[in-house]
Amino acid sequence: MPPSPSNEEVAFATEAVVKVSQEEIAALKRKSGTTARKRTRFCAHRDMDDQLHEMLIALKRDTYIRPHKHLSKSESFHIIEGEVDVVVFDDAGNATDVIRMGDYQSGLIFYYRLSEPCYHTLHIRSETLVLHETTNGPFQPSDTTFAPWAPEESDPASVANFMNRLETICIDSRT
Repeated sequence: MPPSPSNEEVAFATEAVVKVSQEEIAALKRKSGTTARKRTRFCAHRDMDDQLHEMLIALKRDTYIRPHKHLSKSESFHIIEGEVDVVVFDDAGNATDVIRMGDYQSGLIFYYRLSEPCYHTLHIRSETLVLHETTNGPFQPSDTTFAPWAPEESDPASVANFMNRLETICIDSRT
């Protein structure tokens, strides 16, 4: 998997046949701890115009993923390592579902597909989460709508408050 760096968080495949081993996953995890937003991704597709986007993503526990929805795309996750709660919201910001996920060996849900435009985010429960995400291409920033009721990454105090609320939602969903 010799990647082509796009920025500190993203690398694209350059080979015609993409192969990934435990060694590459370990490197992806290490790299995620060094980026400002505590995440990194390896794109198995060659560029943002590809019709199919497959990514291996490593996220640290304190990573904030602003709730968002994809207007005309489907998205699926397959958990490779770690545990996460995928939280789905209605348009007003009320949690409608919490999907507790882990790798196959965990006995938890290890795969999900979201095919409707619902706001969603991740609450990472392990030190590091590694997942395989698949979605439609090409990548167009305008295809993603961020929740107006969720803070922007540039507001750390509001992000911390939101993450605390998310923690409560996830804990309450288990009772």
